[in-house]
Amino acid sequence: MTISPSKLNTYLLFKLPSAYLTGVRTKHIDDSTCVVTVKHRWINQNPFNSMFWAVQGMAAELTTGALVMKKIKESRKRISMLVANNNASFSKKATGRITFKCEEGHKIDEAIQKAIDTGEGQTVWLSATGINKDGVEVSSFNFEWTLKVKS
Repeated sequence: MTISPSKLNTYLLFKLPSAYLTGVRTKHIDDSTCVVTVKHRWINQNPFNSMFWAVQGMAAELTTGALVMKKIKESRKRISMLVANNNASFSKKATGRITFKCEEGHKIDEAIQKAIDTGEGQTVWLSATGINKDGVEVSSFNFEWTLKVKS
């Protein structure tokens, strides 16, 4: 089974319903890039009439995590994945449709290969940037993923 936007969105519905209910949706995934969008709505707003930071975080984490899941699946190895650390910065009110993009698939390839070759756990930092409809960055997230080959 290949990982596709529609399969990821169905996965959200059943495994991460809070992300699904707040409107987080995968739009594109390939070997290097994942794109996820979320629209500012009543259910995901904060008291300041913008998108709650945690909703942005769910969308940003999905962009990086979906790429990691895809790469693990393609490796045909049993590899565990977990977020060990994250940080974020917010530069503008998040209103309208926000598009998060991660374009760091190559970093995951390197970490997975090193985990397979050495048998040791590896970490990789991946970033996702949130852009509004005007092309202005509203937030930037970084996630440290740990990868370990299961025995």
